[in-house]
Amino acid sequence: MPEPIPTDRVEQASPHASPNPAVNETVTRQPNCRRTPSWALLEFFGSMNLAITLLVVVAVASAIGTVLQQNQPYPDYLLKFGPFWFEVFRRLGLYDVYGAGWFVAILAFLILSTSVCLYRQAPGMLREMVRFRTNVQVRSLRGFHQHAEWRLPDRDLDAVLGTVSELLRARGYRWRVHDGGDHRVVAAMKGRYNRFGYLFTHAAVVMIGIGGLLDGNLWLKLKEWRGEVVLETRDLAARDIPAVSRLAPGAVPAFRGNVMLPEGAAANFVFVRARDGFVLQDLPFAIELKDFQVAYYDTGQPKSFVSQVVIHDREHLGEQPMEATIRVNHPLSYRGYSIYQSDFGDGGSKLDLRAWPLTVARLEPTEVKGTVDSSLKVSGPTGPLTLELDDFRLFNLLPEPDAQSGERKFRNFGPSVGFKLRDAAGEAREYFNYMAPVQLEGRWFFISGMRARPGEPFTYLHIPADPSNSPERFLRFNARLRDSIWLRDFLARSAPASDESPEFRRDFERVRLSLVELFAQGGSAAVAERARAVVPAERLQEASALYLNILRDTLAQIFIEVLRTEGVEVEQAVGEREEAFFNDAVSALSALPAHASPFYLQLTGFQQVEASGLQVTHSGGVGVVYTGFSLLIIGVFIMFYTSHRRLWAWLAVEDGATRLLLAGTGNRRQAEFAREFASLRTMLERRLGPFEEEQSAPPTIPSPDTRLAADVGTR
Repeated sequence: MPEPIPTDRVEQASPHASPNPAVNETVTRQPNCRRTPSWALLEFFGSMNLAITLLVVVAVASAIGTVLQQNQPYPDYLLKFGPFWFEVFRRLGLYDVYGAGWFVAILAFLILSTSVCLYRQAPGMLREMVRFRTNVQVRSLRGFHQHAEWRLPDRDLDAVLGTVSELLRARGYRWRVHDGGDHRVVAAMKGRYNRFGYLFTHAAVVMIGIGGLLDGNLWLKLKEWRGEVVLETRDLAARDIPAVSRLAPGAVPAFRGNVMLPEGAAANFVFVRARDGFVLQDLPFAIELKDFQVAYYDTGQPKSFVSQVVIHDREHLGEQPMEATIRVNHPLSYRGYSIYQSDFGDGGSKLDLRAWPLTVARLEPTEVKGTVDSSLKVSGPTGPLTLELDDFRLFNLLPEPDAQSGERKFRNFGPSVGFKLRDAAGEAREYFNYMAPVQLEGRWFFISGMRARPGEPFTYLHIPADPSNSPERFLRFNARLRDSIWLRDFLARSAPASDESPEFRRDFERVRLSLVELFAQGGSAAVAERARAVVPAERLQEASALYLNILRDTLAQIFIEVLRTEGVEVEQAVGEREEAFFNDAVSALSALPAHASPFYLQLTGFQQVEASGLQVTHSGGVGVVYTGFSLLIIGVFIMFYTSHRRLWAWLAVEDGATRLLLAGTGNRRQAEFAREFASLRTMLERRLGPFEEEQSAPPTIPSPDTRLAADVGTR
C-alpha cells in the first residue's frame, strides 16, 4: 500500500474524498455539496466490485464453454443429457455460451465498467506522472514510515541541497526544487511509467472484450433478430439451401465454418452451425482438394493427415491458381481467412454389396451398388426400409492380447462398411460389417455389429465361415429352417423308427416342427418362453432340458442334410471342424432375432474416395485482440518490474543550523524501497553525520494519491 502523500490539502480533505485529485479539490472547497445521480451512476459502472463480479461470471462461463463442447447437433446433446437437462441447458444457452445473450451483455458491461474506470482514473494518473508535489509540510513528512532527519549546525543550506541533489542523480531520480521563502523543498521521483502498467492492463481488458464481441456470432444474431437470416434445419445439399439461409462474403465480420471435401471436388462455401440449424457462408474464393493422405499409429489412431489443396480466386490470382499444403496445426492463411485441417472421412466411396436374406427361405442374394452417404429403398418383413450407407473404412486396427506373451497388440481387421436401416416411422438401427472373415479362437467368422441408439456399444453377430471362406453354408442352413414345406417333408422322412403308435409319431413330428420354427423366429429364448407357458413350474427345468435336446438333435439332422447337398460324405464320421461349425451356427441362429436385420449385407468390392474436413475461420477482431494481449503483457511487465517512488527533502535554517528532513514512499515493492531508502540514508550519514532519533509524528489523513493507487492497483 502506498504511503500517504503529504500536502496542505490532504490534511483538510473531506471524508467523502474521491480518488480523483481534481474532484477532491472541489470537495474541499464545497464540503457540503451532494453528488448528482449521473456522478453516482458513473461511480457504479466504474466500481471495483462490479468489475470483479463481471470478471468472475465471464470466467465461469468460459470454463463451461471449454468443458462442454459447443455448437454440436442438438440430437447429440439430447442423447447425452436426456430431455429434461437438455431443455434446461438449451434455455440457459450453454450449447453456445459465447453467443448467448446474457454472455454478450455481461461482456459489454465489463467493457463499459473498465472504460468508465479508465475515464475516471487516467487523467489523475497522467497528472501524477508529471507532478512533483512540492507543496508539503514538515509534520506530514514526519508521518511517513520511511523518513530521517538531520540538524547540521556547521553546514550551509546550499551545500546540503547540492549533496542531496547529487545523491538523487546517482540513484536515477528526477527532481524539482521549490523555494518556500524560509525553507526549500526538493521533490524527486522515478518509475513514473509504472502508472502506464495500470492503464495498459485496463485498456487491454477493453480491447480484448471488444475483439471478443467482433469475433463472436453477435452479428449473426443481429441479422436473425432483424429477420435478414433464417437458420436452415433441414438436411439439404448446398445448392438447395434458400437465399435467406445464405451469407454473402463480408456479411458478418467473423465466422467459423466447416466443409467436407472429397478428393477432386471444390467448394466456395462453408456450413456455419448455430443452435439446432446452420447457415451457408459463401467464400470469395474456391477450395479444391487435390489429394488427401492419412497415416496411422500402431494403435489405429490417426498420426497425421495432410490435404493438398488448390485455391481458385480469379479476382486476386487470375487464371493461375495457388497450390498449398494444409496439415494439422499448420493452417493456410489467405486474404484474412484461415483454413485448418480439422477432420477427415469418406468422400463417397463406391461400394459393391451383396444382401443375403436372413428372414425368408430364399438363399439367392441380391447384388447392390451404392456410394457412401447415399440411401436405397429395400423391403423388410414388416414393411419398407431405407438403407443408408454412412461410412466406409479401409483399416480397422483393434487391440487384442497376444496368445504367447499376453501383451496387447493391434490387429487390422480389414475394410468395413457402416450403414443404417430406417423404418417408416424414422427409427433406425446402426450396423457395422467387416468385409473379410476374422479369425477368433482358431475359427473364422463374418462379423456384423448392431446398436439401436447412437452412443451405445455394438453387439456382434458371428456368422461362421465355411471351408471356402463364404457365409453360404450358414445361410443355407438358415434358409432350410425357414422353409416350412421342406421342414415338414424332411422331418417326416427323418423320423426315427419306433414301436410307438402313428398318433404318437405325428405328435412328435409336430413338436419337432414347432420347436424349429420357434427357434428360427425367436432363438433359444423363444423356446424357453414356450416351455414356461405350457409346463408346470415344478417340471419346468426337466421339460426345458427335454425341449432343447429335441431341438438340438433336429437341428443336427437338418445340418447333416445341408452338408449332403454340398457333396460332403456324411456317411463317414463327421469331423471336429464340422461339429465346431454346427455349434457356432446354432449360436449365430439364436442371436439372429436380436440382430433385427432382414439380410446380411456383405461388402464384396469398393473404390475408396477420401474426404478432408476443413475448417475456415474469419476473425474481424483478431487485430484488436492481439493488440489487447500485447498491451496486457506490457502492462503486467511494467507493474511487476517498476515502482513509482517519491522522495522529499525539506531544508530550512533553524537557530543557526540547517534542518534536513528526508522522507519517501513507493506504490509497490515496499521492502525493496525500504532497502533503497536505508542505503540513501546511510550515504547521507557518511557525508552529513548521523541523523536524529525519530520524533513522534501526529497521524495523517491518507492523501488522494494513496486512495488512487489503492483503487487502481486493486483493479
